[in-house]
Amino acid sequence: MRMLAELAKLTALDEGSAQSFKARAYQRAMAGIEAYPGELGGLTKRDLVDISGVGDATASKLLELEATGKVAKLESLREKYPAPFVELIKIPGLGPKTLKTLRDRFGVEDIDSLMDAISSKRLREAPGMGEKTEEKIARAVERLGLDSEERRAPLAEAHGLAWAIARRLSEVEGVVEAVPCGSIRRFAETVGDVVIVVAATSPAAVHETAAALPEAAEAIASEEAKTSFVTRAGLQVDIRVAPPEQLGAALLRFTGPTDHHAALRQRAGDRGLTLSERGLLDGDRVLASKTEDAIYEALGLPFAPPTLREGPDAASAGDWRDLITRDRIKGDLHYHSDRSGDGRSTLEQMARAAVEAGYSYVAFTEHGEDLAINGSSREEMKAHRDRIRRLDAEMEEITLLHGCELNIGPDGSLDYDPEFRLGFDWCVASIHSHFDLPEERQTARILTALQDPAVNAVGHLTGRYVGRRPGVDLDIDAVLEGLAVAGVALEVNGALDRLDASSETARAAVERGIDLSIATDSHHVSDLVRMGYGVRYAQRGRVPADRVLNARPVEEVLARAAARRG
Repeated sequence: MRMLAELAKLTALDEGSAQSFKARAYQRAMAGIEAYPGELGGLTKRDLVDISGVGDATASKLLELEATGKVAKLESLREKYPAPFVELIKIPGLGPKTLKTLRDRFGVEDIDSLMDAISSKRLREAPGMGEKTEEKIARAVERLGLDSEERRAPLAEAHGLAWAIARRLSEVEGVVEAVPCGSIRRFAETVGDVVIVVAATSPAAVHETAAALPEAAEAIASEEAKTSFVTRAGLQVDIRVAPPEQLGAALLRFTGPTDHHAALRQRAGDRGLTLSERGLLDGDRVLASKTEDAIYEALGLPFAPPTLREGPDAASAGDWRDLITRDRIKGDLHYHSDRSGDGRSTLEQMARAAVEAGYSYVAFTEHGEDLAINGSSREEMKAHRDRIRRLDAEMEEITLLHGCELNIGPDGSLDYDPEFRLGFDWCVASIHSHFDLPEERQTARILTALQDPAVNAVGHLTGRYVGRRPGVDLDIDAVLEGLAVAGVALEVNGALDRLDASSETARAAVERGIDLSIATDSHHVSDLVRMGYGVRYAQRGRVPADRVLNARPVEEVLARAAARRG
């Protein structure tokens, strides 16, 4: 899938259009493979072509990747479009066609040359640009942190890469476990370096495999306990190998952050002990090393989940038993089927997936009519409601709610008329447009939407895509006050590229007594994994289970919606 995604991106650049036939062909193939229930490994070309969206050329590339670990077409595109140039496509306003023009006309190859063209006011000379566009691009570069010396990758980019490498290393003989650590394990929004701790009885075999990984574009170092390399996208990967009996100590050390581990070392020192990646030692005697739990216990501390190891209270003797966990989630209140234009799984498929995920209820919140292309008209929503009611009657193991994701207009207006909105079981209201309004107008549109009794939660509060689109500017204190007064829940969106609202905002909401809804915003059955992501991100905000709306029975959720409408 990562190969096809990269091919689609580089092909769009090569052809100067995100809508090019070849780029869209790769995207269709990805959608078909995503829906394919089996494994691709071992399939023949005929089998692959039988998968929806996979054509002859794509099938050949999949077989080439399986046989050689590389795809010649992709290698040639990578050479033509180096990673620093490809990174520019993250910037709003710089599509494939514009980037091609800037490269040909001004020699723009990376962030530095782009900023040079902006500072010299040359960018505005390009067709369709102008002074305002130039300023907008400069502001986006700054807000995305792309001009920072300390460049960090979005979690959405690093997470899949890290776990794919960990899975591959876990197959090496002698490997007991392979775990991505650092910012990934702490579930931070962005990642500096990828660190993977491998517990193995044969370090040499791990290092040999790591050095030969297709992701390793440039080797940095290989020594007894570590192999390091840089990926084509410029992300450094460190493979740390430890004896199985020292796994807990290595996880603790390389999960970090530095100040948390330093606080634990200080606590150990105060007791006449030493703490290192070898374990907690009393002289030469190992007190604890195999598990993190044992080390915390030996230090007189409750186990701190990795998501809580940042901040001034991270190494204190806190009680985290009330923290929200995945097993406490009972349902999902932001959920799409293919009734939404961007949905990719049917109502029935999404309902069955919800049952398999252990939900006792789910709210199908299809896009409202004001969202271009993806929205649903009144007639379509009524027909969809009837389908939901019929399916709900057939499925005893789950309650299906008919909801809507309402669009918050620039003035705070919402889809449909008030009476029609009140006919939904549950409504999420979200921003999908007009991201450049000033802070006071963005705040006002949210506060206006909160006054509508049909609104039960605010979805992906700032509308951000981490590393690709900055969130809207909001007066967060004013918005939280509005949520508290209106009795509207704040969503924590579990999509890795959103993670919105932020963990800081979630923590502030909890302090004000505001309920939160942890949601997947699923558009395909494969998206349900986001609930685990959303829970871990909410943990960073110290969100307790009793403040999570969808950790409660459906009767309480419906009673809350009814009270708001009443």
